[in-house]
Amino acid sequence: MIAADIFRPGQWTDFFVLVGTGAVTLTGLVFVAMSLNLKVIAIDATHRYRAINTLTGLALVFMRCALVLMGAQNHQSIGAELLAVSGISAAIFFKGYTKAIRMSNGLRLSRIVGGSLVHVAEMIGATLFLLGYLPGLYIAAVAMVTNTCYMITAAWLLVIGVFDEKTAS
Repeated sequence: MIAADIFRPGQWTDFFVLVGTGAVTLTGLVFVAMSLNLKVIAIDATHRYRAINTLTGLALVFMRCALVLMGAQNHQSIGAELLAVSGISAAIFFKGYTKAIRMSNGLRLSRIVGGSLVHVAEMIGATLFLLGYLPGLYIAAVAMVTNTCYMITAAWLLVIGVFDEKTAS
């Protein structure tokens, strides 16, 4: 089936409103939590890059949702938007964690592999949708939600890590 024949943007509005609202709300909460512990986050590479990746990742989930919700778009424009912004998100994620690995030993390989797989899945889904396959949108959407949940756990690890740093001193 070709997405151009069966894609109905109105059926996706509530999904993207929900995910976008959640992402922007979480971005604000993470920003406040970081500002309360700025010194510890700024000093430790693991905390610093986890904070950068979490804030940027959530902001880019919001951006994807906002772009998709713009009117008069077809599956090609939505697929292209999802692919472009998820690619930017993947690049920032990979670059941040690569730097953090070189500068500290506080990161687990499983988190890097997991986050990378979620980004790749979203880009594959966006590409499939761009090429006209509706299941690609489902793949991209599930990956975006999974990535958001992943960033929530990263925010939690950031808070716990900062707490451990403060209590260890």
